[in-house]
Amino acid sequence: MAKSKKKKKEKKTVYVGNVYIQATFNNTIVTITDLQGNAVSWASAGSLNFKGAKKSTPYAAQTTTEAAAKKAIDYGLQEINVFVKGPGVGRESAIRTLGTLGLKVKSIKDITPIPHNGCRPRKSRRV
Repeated sequence: MAKSKKKKKEKKTVYVGNVYIQATFNNTIVTITDLQGNAVSWASAGSLNFKGAKKSTPYAAQTTTEAAAKKAIDYGLQEINVFVKGPGVGRESAIRTLGTLGLKVKSIKDITPIPHNGCRPRKSRRV
């Protein structure tokens, strides 16, 4: 039998990346990607054992951001662009946490989708 040599997987290094913070009324999800959009790390309040109404608190958002950022710092992340989406209460605390972890925040952008005119309304009821 011929033995096959396994290639040692080399660890990817990412110096500049994007942080996407999705803060809804029910949960906070933080995804960190490289500049091409490939996910480096992610975390959510639900995955960190926050249940129910506690998932949508600023503390849960802070803890979630810490968990995702620490995984990304292991890959060598230093500078980030932040994109925030959603109306949740964890927006501010998540951004502050990124600064306190020693990451250089280059830009902060709000990408919350806003309907320009919305859907066509129902036809009016005739009696």
